Amino acid sequence: MTENDLIRKCKKGNREAFNALFSRYQSQVINIAYSMLSDREDACDAAQEVFVKVYRSIASFNEKSSFSTWLYRITANTCSDFLRKRQRGGNVISINAPSDDGREFDIEDENSSVDEQMELSERQAAVRAAINELKEEHRIIITLCDIEGLGYEEISRVLKIPPGTVKSRINRARSALKKILMKNRELFL
Repeated sequence: MTENDLIRKCKKGNREAFNALFSRYQSQVINIAYSMLSDREDACDAAQEVFVKVYRSIASFNEKSSFSTWLYRITANTCSDFLRKRQRGGNVISINAPSDDGREFDIEDENSSVDEQMELSERQAAVRAAINELKEEHRIIITLCDIEGLGYEEISRVLKIPPGTVKSRINRARSALKKILMKNRELFL
């Protein structure tokens, strides 16, 4: 069944169709949320909230943009709300929290030595920590572009900003990320 078929059925209240969409996009939504929130539990909570919002508002999806663009916009907005709530609540984010999300870049190379694996793990932790230090608008743009692999046009639709703004934000975000990473430049030499 195509995605458009599933969406049409969801609009008519078909729960099986919604479950199929949920299954297709659950890991991507959690990965985006984790990249923005840096906490696995918060990412899962945010993802759950995203899908509740999708379920409640699927009837308003106009199908002019792709479903994934609409879903990523809801995810980004929900995570931004989580971050604002966290700032008001004074919660502390640990930048040293181990990654347990099983994302592609955390897959171990069976051919590498223990030293190489440790070095890779340290680099990954440094990159995650550096991304966490970025401003929210830079964090989401790096997440969508460099982690999720979305193109400029799709990011433009997700964030509702012009493509030129996407390009300049990506450049500024990458520059800020590079500046932060240079503090640990020995890891990347």
